[in-house]
Amino acid sequence: MKRRAFTHMATGAALVASTAWSPRVQAQAKKPQAGTDYLPLDPRAPTEAPTGKIEVVEFFWYNCPHCNAFEPLLQGWIKTLPKDVSFRRAPVAFQESFVPQQRLYYTLEAMGLVEKLHAKVFNAIHNEKQNLARPEAILEWVAQQGVDKDKFVAQYNSFTVATKAGKAAQLQNAYKVEGVPALGIAGRFYTDGSLAGNMPRALQVVESLVADVRAGRG
Repeated sequence: MKRRAFTHMATGAALVASTAWSPRVQAQAKKPQAGTDYLPLDPRAPTEAPTGKIEVVEFFWYNCPHCNAFEPLLQGWIKTLPKDVSFRRAPVAFQESFVPQQRLYYTLEAMGLVEKLHAKVFNAIHNEKQNLARPEAILEWVAQQGVDKDKFVAQYNSFTVATKAGKAAQLQNAYKVEGVPALGIAGRFYTDGSLAGNMPRALQVVESLVADVRAGRG
């Protein structure tokens, strides 16, 4: 789902993984420019990172094919993050029909199942062509994954999950998210594939901005 057209490189995940993050490529990359590669935020968006940590947020929607394509690259990138970077995901809700999948993500998070099932949700939707838009379909799918139905329903309908979904919607508005996938940095900056040119480049922009924040330049 996107609110404006995104541009994406038709690059295989293996090629991206092998080239996008080599020191040589990063060293040659042009310094990201405000207003072109990313947007500064004024006012700043709220953050949840502990003191001394620099927060990076990925905004996504499970039904978004670009988010599905980005996920393997993002997973590899997360593993390389420095200790002073705190990463989290925020499922968007551009309309009310997105809310069940927001709740799905935060229920998986509450149950400690993100690592096990997050990528499988993308696979079910985009490769197995399952429709996981409705709560009933979501419940049927998670039960097939061996998740306890009663425990899932209790979390899915909980005040905690509802609150997190509401905060995610507020955060997407604070960052002025125009489409997904998109990335927020330290409550101060926003970038996406449209601004950066493609999502591998967007991750390079994030690394540059994290370095600026760390050095007190952000």
